[in-house]
Amino acid sequence: MVYRKILDAMSAYVPGRSIEEVKKAYGLNEVVKLASNENPYGCSPAVAGAVMATLKEAQLYPNGYCPELRKAVGDFYGIPQNKLVFGAGTDEVIAMLGKILINPGDECITAEYTFSQYAAAVDSMDGKTVYVPMKDHGFDLDAILDAVTEKTKIVFIANPNNPTGSWHTAAQQDAFLKKLPSSVVAVFDEAYQEYVTADDYPDTLRDLEKYKNAVLLKTFSKVYGLASLRAGFGAMSSEMVGQIEKIRCPFNVTSQAQAAAAAAMADQNFVEESRRSNEANRKYLTDAIERMGFYVIPSQGNFVMADFKRSSKELFVLLMTKGYIIRPGAPFGMDTFLRITVGTKPQIDGFLEALAEVLTN
Repeated sequence: MVYRKILDAMSAYVPGRSIEEVKKAYGLNEVVKLASNENPYGCSPAVAGAVMATLKEAQLYPNGYCPELRKAVGDFYGIPQNKLVFGAGTDEVIAMLGKILINPGDECITAEYTFSQYAAAVDSMDGKTVYVPMKDHGFDLDAILDAVTEKTKIVFIANPNNPTGSWHTAAQQDAFLKKLPSSVVAVFDEAYQEYVTADDYPDTLRDLEKYKNAVLLKTFSKVYGLASLRAGFGAMSSEMVGQIEKIRCPFNVTSQAQAAAAAAMADQNFVEESRRSNEANRKYLTDAIERMGFYVIPSQGNFVMADFKRSSKELFVLLMTKGYIIRPGAPFGMDTFLRITVGTKPQIDGFLEALAEVLTN
């Protein structure tokens, strides 16, 4: 078989270890996963009933236009429905942006340590990803502007950033968009926005009205707790939506995911409680690690990243033997860092106890 040459330079996404894999590998009965930034409180109780109702018509294809979810999102955020695109997670929306914007030789710009699917969307279209060094573990928006050339078609910016948890301010984003050429699409991935407590965080919905080249991505996988159901959306110009609709798979978001997302959005009490718990537990985890003498990158997500001055791969394995799965920083190029999802307080206490034990080895 002859495959596309560009695939030779690409690698498959490597997910974290599953709970069942770790149980089997180390003979454990209980394992806590703090590796994938999932909501430790699950999802809204309303989701189960909404999903079960769709199973009565499981033999039917889903409505690819996502009409009920489209209305729910449009009403909640105040976004015109013709400016919305839905995908099986925002990673599918990212991939579709690559398909409509990147020709061979075109470039995108992003940070050196961020979500890998930005590069995958561009590289798979025979484009080139330009990585800009980070500033204080965050996106350096001025350096990104300096890197823009006539070949630049997309800039991907995660805010807060995964894996570092860093964020940029409203003033920084406004200054960036004023200087960015209108021919370059600025994609702001706000997967963790619901966890943000910083007063200076941008209002990207407002920016969408001012800048036709701005795109906002949001997911139902994080605070809404629907990671396994795969639903996310992008808000952008109606012109860009029209181009994406030409290449979107016709039945890409399942009926179950659509119903679950709409039900989850309707339960904002669950979202607020998740946010409050995350804020308290993020501080609790950060303070505890800092008391141990280690640096924690300031975070606005539902995770923290800390420098333990040891091989992250080694600590990753040692912590699994204690029943805790975290994310090593090595795949991101940050070998002495660990990324830890903010769990419940009992989960954090157990993790801290296991961490103290392995650090003495």
